Amino acid sequence: MKKIKRDDTVVLLTGKDKGKQGKVLRLDEDRVLVEGVNFVHKHVRPNPQKGIKGGIEKKEAPVHISNVALIDAVSGKSGRVGFKVNDQGDKERVIRAQSRRGVS
Repeated sequence: MKKIKRDDTVVLLTGKDKGKQGKVLRLDEDRVLVEGVNFVHKHVRPNPQKGIKGGIEKKEAPVHISNVALIDAVSGKSGRVGFKVNDQGDKERVIRAQSRRGVS
């Protein structure tokens, strides 16, 4: 079971967008694409056959999974993710502790 999943709300812990929150759009091996954070400029070559106009476009880039923390939906606080077995024997994710990296 993964600690961070698609459609989770996360907060960035480091970098130029530190403290910003967003929804996880995509997960790769060790990177996550978060909605509305880590914008980069990509130079695009024009291709008239495909209808692509050239220029510079802004797009979201993935960040390393260690630089995000899950936000608890109930309390709204961020923290490390742990696992707990409930009464029915199912494994569920829980927020262990508040992050000590400066973002609450």
